[in-house]
Amino acid sequence: MAQANPPATHALPSYLQADHLGPWGNYLKQVDRVTPYLGHLARWVETLKRPKRILIVDVPIHMDDGSVSHFEGYRVQHNTSRGPGKGGVRFHQDVTLSEVMALSAWMSVKNAAVNVPYGGAKGGIRVDPRKLSLGELERVTRRYTSEIGIIIGPNKDIPAPDVNTNEQTMAWMMDTYSMNEGATATGVVTGKPVILGGSLGRREATGRGVFTIGMEAAQRIGMDIRGARIAVQGFGNVGGIAARLFAEAGARIVAVQDHGGTICREAGLDVPALLEHVRLNGSVAGFAAAETMADDAFWSVPCEILIPAALESQITAVNAGQIAARMVIEGANGPTTPEADDILHERNVLVLPDVIANAGGVTVSYFEWVQDFSSFFWSEDEINARLVRIMKDAFAAIWQVAEENKVSLRTATFIVACKRILQARELRGLYP
Repeated sequence: MAQANPPATHALPSYLQADHLGPWGNYLKQVDRVTPYLGHLARWVETLKRPKRILIVDVPIHMDDGSVSHFEGYRVQHNTSRGPGKGGVRFHQDVTLSEVMALSAWMSVKNAAVNVPYGGAKGGIRVDPRKLSLGELERVTRRYTSEIGIIIGPNKDIPAPDVNTNEQTMAWMMDTYSMNEGATATGVVTGKPVILGGSLGRREATGRGVFTIGMEAAQRIGMDIRGARIAVQGFGNVGGIAARLFAEAGARIVAVQDHGGTICREAGLDVPALLEHVRLNGSVAGFAAAETMADDAFWSVPCEILIPAALESQITAVNAGQIAARMVIEGANGPTTPEADDILHERNVLVLPDVIANAGGVTVSYFEWVQDFSSFFWSEDEINARLVRIMKDAFAAIWQVAEENKVSLRTATFIVACKRILQARELRGLYP
């Protein structure tokens, strides 16, 4: 085991330091925790603490009323030692550079954890898409794509959908990049419509991965999913799909929270009906076949499994002690702060970390990218079978590392992933 403190290096710039920015600071604390387990590779650990490239862009567009509005956009490439950058683009009014930096770093770890040949990247625009018309949304997407076009590409950095972006967003991004390149480049993004080179199974992939990892962990700790009570925060492509799959396996979805409110039903919610309600109304709020509860009460709902599948930093030192679940499956990126992680560990709550639990999406994104390059497309059954096999194999290796080192599954995932990243860095060397 290497010493906890790597060789001395120049101090991090202030905007990279843990105490200055929330999500990025949480990531740095996670790196510090894994450093003692990196052996001789610890000499390269600063690689993990410094994004390779940060691009901040102005995104001006004409609004429908004739005015001009400016939005701030980001694209961060954290690490590309193992392959091109890979990570989603989110449209949200609270997007910050710290958040995008952390998300890009977690993508590096996630891609390495499941051993797909990608580095980590992430993008975002600080905008509330609910306040834009469809035309305004298209214009902001296309302008953003043009602005970041200098660093993205099928072999450089491949965006994908994330919070408040979808297949249509990716279609606009692909078209904009292709027009600027003078040739159709389907591989520049993943999560596209199938008719434009998208992959079958991509939309459900992240939720399916959450379900797969949850089932694997439940088997290892002797938890029977049939009749197990599950609470889900976020009910989109991740939380909604995971809830449907768990319900089909016999679990009861007893509480759901999203941006519109919190609902519950001890006997179990009708998940297909709730998914249709959300499709029509945009939120779980107002679902007739459920009771409404206070948002803060969500964390103390009696359940076996809690699935945070919304945004980062939702489980904190303030509410971690209230959680009654035996298992937390992180569908969102970075939903648990390091301080909350410690509290859950002390209370023997098993946390299945985001960097493996929600890696199903990027795994099928990899499949899509490969299919685009070969112009040969697989059936949905093939894709789901490949996804499940990769997720199970990755989780088995991480579980073994956790047991051997007597560490949490998060630290074990970081051990596996960071070693792969830093081995690639060491073998490639420094240029020039």
